[in-house]
Amino acid sequence: MTEQVRNELDEKQMNRRLSMIMEMGEILLISGAEVSRVEDTITRLCRAYGFARTDVFTITSSIVVTASAPGGEAYTQTRRIRERGTDLSKVEKINALSRRICAAPLELSELEREIAEIRSAKGTPQSLQFVMYVVISFALSVFFGGSWADGAASALSGAILFAALCACTALKLNDIIVTMLCSAATALAVVLLVKAGIGDQPDKIMIGNIMLVIPGRQLTNSLRDMINGDTISGLLNMSEALMRAVFVAMGFALVVFAM
Repeated sequence: MTEQVRNELDEKQMNRRLSMIMEMGEILLISGAEVSRVEDTITRLCRAYGFARTDVFTITSSIVVTASAPGGEAYTQTRRIRERGTDLSKVEKINALSRRICAAPLELSELEREIAEIRSAKGTPQSLQFVMYVVISFALSVFFGGSWADGAASALSGAILFAALCACTALKLNDIIVTMLCSAATALAVVLLVKAGIGDQPDKIMIGNIMLVIPGRQLTNSLRDMINGDTISGLLNMSEALMRAVFVAMGFALVVFAM
């Protein structure tokens, strides 16, 4: 084997390692992990797979990694993140896999199989999500001072909120627009339920639904990122969270004032 062929094989191997590591970082970010966790995981994995130095830049919509081999060769890859959600089970699985790798690096074929299994893993069943929307809406409405009738109305409007979210998700609309449309649909449902005699206090009914669409996790992650020194990511996340909260308020307010 000539030196040139050997170098080409080594380069291909290192690029493949980095690609697998980027896959893990991407899964973390789209599943709701904070930026500092993504960067720390990628850095540790690169070290475990033989890179001498790793420079990671992560924001909410992109991951850029430059990793240097012991011989000085630098490899750069980037991932554009277009969709983000919350799936903490995948975050936990990637964390567990990264700990295994740091203790004893896996063969790339095995690592690829593990990553594919995590990526294709099904999230929480829609039937269970539906039940949780109904139960949480009912509980929060009663908790914040609503009557049992208000709680029942909130549970019904929570079911409508879930159906609206599923419909908008299927249409692949912008997240901010989805938030406003679903909030408006829920507010309209609450007004109609009260007029039909189901529930007495629209504000107590709506609060059970509003809490389901407030971006609490996103706001918490943005503050954590800024505390960890990731100011750009923190500000981007916070601006998106505040915008989402404003559109939630707009969706409910427009219907309430119109009715």
